[in-house]
Amino acid sequence: MMFINSSDAEFSKNFDELLNRGKMDIAHVSTIVGGIISEIQERKNSALKEHIAKFDNWTPKSDADLKIDTNSMSEAYRNLDVKLKSALHLAYDRIKAYHEKQKPKSWFDTEANGTILGQKVTAVDSAGLYIPGGKAAYPSSLLMNVIPAQVAGVENIVVCTPTPDNEPNELLLAACHLCGVSEVYKVGGASAIAAMAYGTETVPKVDVITGPGNIFVATAKKMVFGDVHIDMIAGPSEIGVLADDSANANHLAIDLLSQAEHDEMASSILITPSQNLANAVKEEIANWLVKLPRQEIARKSIEERGAIIVTETMDEAIKLMNEIAPEHLEVATMSPFELLPFIKHAGAIFLGHNTPEAIGDYVAGPNHTLPTGGTAKFYSPLGVENFMKKSSIISFSNKAINEIGEECALIANTEGLTAHEQSVRVRLNS
Repeated sequence: MMFINSSDAEFSKNFDELLNRGKMDIAHVSTIVGGIISEIQERKNSALKEHIAKFDNWTPKSDADLKIDTNSMSEAYRNLDVKLKSALHLAYDRIKAYHEKQKPKSWFDTEANGTILGQKVTAVDSAGLYIPGGKAAYPSSLLMNVIPAQVAGVENIVVCTPTPDNEPNELLLAACHLCGVSEVYKVGGASAIAAMAYGTETVPKVDVITGPGNIFVATAKKMVFGDVHIDMIAGPSEIGVLADDSANANHLAIDLLSQAEHDEMASSILITPSQNLANAVKEEIANWLVKLPRQEIARKSIEERGAIIVTETMDEAIKLMNEIAPEHLEVATMSPFELLPFIKHAGAIFLGHNTPEAIGDYVAGPNHTLPTGGTAKFYSPLGVENFMKKSSIISFSNKAINEIGEECALIANTEGLTAHEQSVRVRLNS
């Protein structure tokens, strides 16, 4: 684990490593992913079946085998433990309530001369949601992707998830039933992205693709962008923590490990002006690691991509964290809301000692599909707007076009676009 002081001679070099934490070598898999996409475009279901046999260790016998039967979803839901079922419903209700508040509205503005300008907001017709299902299955990710699409008003929602050995995750199936999703396909990786982007005999083409995935999924999303819209290109999970002496070192240690246990490539970074807290957190991390079932994954993540930085001041800590622009940012200080105005870049911000990042993963309400690798500087969390688009509304009266038409015609003339100019002039003084 990198343990450094901002005044160290080698600090800039070490900090640059943190800034490059999310860089994925997309170039080295682009050829492979490009081939997969081309095969899906050319041979559709036939290629899909070959890819499933190769990557998921089973071979669909027919096109129908690609789709998960809705009866298995309802059965999985019925078999859920009562407390778990209640927890999923709580999560669903809170996520939906939060995203309902995000929904943008159409608007119109009428000027005195009769000009009407406005914006019409419309849901896309179809959305494809990618839900990982390799090493682990994440029903929470299904809720976080399906619900904003439903709130937006998307009529056709398609889910793709890998099913190694043709064994769909029962909890994921139950979540599909809870969300009312009926089109779920046993397809994963770059193949799933290509299938949803271009369509096959079974998997329908969609307008927007969202959801997290590995480097092959991320590369495929990048390559199909433009033919369809995507949410973002997300990399390994990460957490940043800003803390002062009021923070509990034991709490911060397990918070940092909550991301480390996700993936060996996950990043966990604490920045604090307190040397005592930094030392204590480092010790608590060691104590927690030996207790974790996913100890091997978490240990590799912490050792290779974890960092504790001690700064001179909290102002310096905030400045460094803004440069990092973490996916998740916990502010564990005495007065966290006083620091909020100075925090510019983070996917989600968790304020106060009782707000662990995990509460946002499941039941808080805001979306947990977040920008990673510093892309929080220009990307936002997944939300309702990812599934909607805007159209400009323009309507001019006779009086309105005569008021400003001459200026419009002049600009068109200056650009040498005669038809543009005349399409305005023929309406003037009429």
